[in-house]
Amino acid sequence: MYLVWILVGLLAVGGAVAVSRSRNKELPPAPRKPQIEAKPEAETDRVETEQLESEVPAGPQTQGEPETVESEPADAASTLEQEPAPAGELDQPESAPSRMHRLRSRLAGSGRIGSALLGILSRGDLSEEDWEELEDTLLMADLGLDTTDQIMQGLRQKVKVEDTSDPERVRTLLREELLAAVDPSMDRSLNLAPVQTETGTHPAVVLVVGVNGTGKTTTVGKLARLLVAEDKSVLLGAADTFRAAAAEQLTTWGERVGVGTVRSELEGADPSSVAFDAIKTGREDAVDVVLVDTAGRLQNKSTLMDELGKVKRVMEKQGPIAETLLVLDATTGQNGLRQAEIFAQVVDVSGVVLTKLDGSAKGGIVVSVQKALGVPVKLVGLGEGADDLAPFSPEDFVDAIVG
Repeated sequence: MYLVWILVGLLAVGGAVAVSRSRNKELPPAPRKPQIEAKPEAETDRVETEQLESEVPAGPQTQGEPETVESEPADAASTLEQEPAPAGELDQPESAPSRMHRLRSRLAGSGRIGSALLGILSRGDLSEEDWEELEDTLLMADLGLDTTDQIMQGLRQKVKVEDTSDPERVRTLLREELLAAVDPSMDRSLNLAPVQTETGTHPAVVLVVGVNGTGKTTTVGKLARLLVAEDKSVLLGAADTFRAAAAEQLTTWGERVGVGTVRSELEGADPSSVAFDAIKTGREDAVDVVLVDTAGRLQNKSTLMDELGKVKRVMEKQGPIAETLLVLDATTGQNGLRQAEIFAQVVDVSGVVLTKLDGSAKGGIVVSVQKALGVPVKLVGLGEGADDLAPFSPEDFVDAIVG
């Protein structure tokens, strides 16, 4: 019996231990009920409640705030739209006669060739050494050997016939020889008359070509200003698609005088396509002149020159090209002359634009390039100002040289 009670006692103790262990196993899950998962629910409820409460008083303020925010952009947008509208907001380009008068004195005061010639002629009775110095001065001015020989022979003969040593008279005779070399009889006007075709009126199309660094894109922008000053409607074509800044630069030039620009947003796009679209848009908008800027190309890169020829052919599918202007840097001298000859083989150059003519002793390139191409210098750039591009005047040019 005693043994039975002992067994009962052991069983009771074991059961208590088992119950205790089972309770210990159940205790950990108990605190999980109010832990992390419960807190976000409570926090979310609190946040949502605060948001709902805050929306009630914020209703009128929210309505008022968008009105203020919307009115400001609306005002700004209307301002941007209205800014180009008044004529006073656009640049007023200087007229051709006015800029010629202003630039004449600049050319006269900047040409070192004129100072050198006057210094020699002022000596009066010229010795053989003086004549040689005079010839050297003309050669250094890039007149070219043939032209210089022609001028020197004519001048010597006239001085001998008149038997004069008067510096003023010799200077007058030199002016006559130089003017004959520049050839004032050449037609230097721009052919900008609209063309009547079977499909309607075709605007005057001007293709501008040249080597990088000559100021070609800037020249196109300045030419647009000159044409606007002559009351012509103009459209620009940014066919220089290989230089990232070219289209943006041309667009800025146009915007300053209210002229639109046809361009491609893709760098390296087909320049022929841009030129084609520019002419097409010009016809649709009935503008007077379409100016097409092209990529500056090295004359010794045959593939690039072939591409320039392609641009010209594609443009001609829309209609005739009125002018093909070659932009040359006057300071490049005889190298510029070689550039001109190569370009003339690819496109039919009808006129030359000489840039950077101010402050240069290379003014004789005017005569050289005309003799080489048989086409006139039509425009000259005499400074960095927006209106420092003017029609070329042989008389003013020669007068500036000889004072």
